[in-house]
Amino acid sequence: MTTVTTPTTATTVTTPTVTTPTVTTPTAQPEDQLAADFYQYEALLSDEEREILLKARAFLRKEIKPLVNEYWGKGEFPFEMIEKFRASGLAALAYEGYGEHKPAASHLLGGMLAAELGRVDASTATFFGVHNGLGFYSIYYGGDQEQRDRFLPAMASMDKIGAFALTEPLGGSDVSGGMRTTARREGDEWILNGAKKWIGNATFADYVVVFARDVDDNKVKAFVVEKGTPGFRPEKIEGKIALRIVQNAEITLTDVRVPEANRLHNIKGFRDVAEVLRVTRGGVAWQALGVMIGAYELALDYAKERIAFGRPIAKFQMVQDLLVKSLGNITASWGMLVQLARLQDQGIFRDEQSALAKEYVAARMRESVAWCREIFGGNGIVLDYDVARFFSDAEALYSYEGTHQMQTLIVGKSITGLSAFVG
Repeated sequence: MTTVTTPTTATTVTTPTVTTPTVTTPTAQPEDQLAADFYQYEALLSDEEREILLKARAFLRKEIKPLVNEYWGKGEFPFEMIEKFRASGLAALAYEGYGEHKPAASHLLGGMLAAELGRVDASTATFFGVHNGLGFYSIYYGGDQEQRDRFLPAMASMDKIGAFALTEPLGGSDVSGGMRTTARREGDEWILNGAKKWIGNATFADYVVVFARDVDDNKVKAFVVEKGTPGFRPEKIEGKIALRIVQNAEITLTDVRVPEANRLHNIKGFRDVAEVLRVTRGGVAWQALGVMIGAYELALDYAKERIAFGRPIAKFQMVQDLLVKSLGNITASWGMLVQLARLQDQGIFRDEQSALAKEYVAARMRESVAWCREIFGGNGIVLDYDVARFFSDAEALYSYEGTHQMQTLIVGKSITGLSAFVG
């Protein structure tokens, strides 16, 4: 989940003094205390925010987790999940004027909610992040007030589901300069032609934000394509080994007619697309933190219970080494994301700060989840123990919303003043 404020540019960042409050939330139960929160980061939330987080934790544990393994194994989406999310009130908490939380939730709470989703299931976190982050924010940021009023209330209630279509079959990281999907204006309509790939939620989404290059001015523009529009054909991508619940699609657009009223008027070029990604990739880093936490908790519990050579394997030095290294990665990543959230709340965070968070946390997630799976031995490759799902899904989070290498080049350009991008 990504909390949204309109950023401004600043050259000097003053880190605020932080007083750690005591968590006094009366509804907290033993299962609500995270073994991975070794430095008590959740204590940075206010009592009201902590209450929201605990409700979300209970909701995900009771309503979502029981669905996950069955549908992950089948590679299908549990549509009853949408109704459960509607009742939870978690959508649009981050957006001023939408959702149930007034005012908008802080970036810290939004991040911790994204981590909570990842802690339970990366596919669920991705489904929700595509709808509530990429799809919602594209309209919130890129649309005018009339468009926000028309599309977002139904998305906030999750009566309508959103998707975000940027990546193409022949263009991923380089899509900014080589977008092949085109838009041509004809009167009060735009005609879209081309293809998109890896588009989460697209097989059933009601609103798909499609990015296309205007053939007249060569600028990237964005269009809300509504479900059932003639010429818009999404086809589910089969055979995935990660995020199997997420319904990724390859979309073919053949003379798709979209009214000018559905062109997002504040998206005037790829710089605006990059702004959407700058805000949302921080949410992916929080999801990656959640995946680390989920795998660590599974491994810690298993190590205490699994008996080998007459003792719990948690007593073995090499097992403790794997657990401690994983906890160290979690703790360091969490600290980075807390500071990123503070910068976001101040409206002064920069693209390279978001990129470094995604690059660093996703890499730490990848190695930590592998260590946690290792603790399970052979049991770590079957769904029964959950950790195999975390292990597989980590590969997708490591790559999407900007690969490790692309994030590195964004940060590298910032710190050296020299671009290493090819092209």
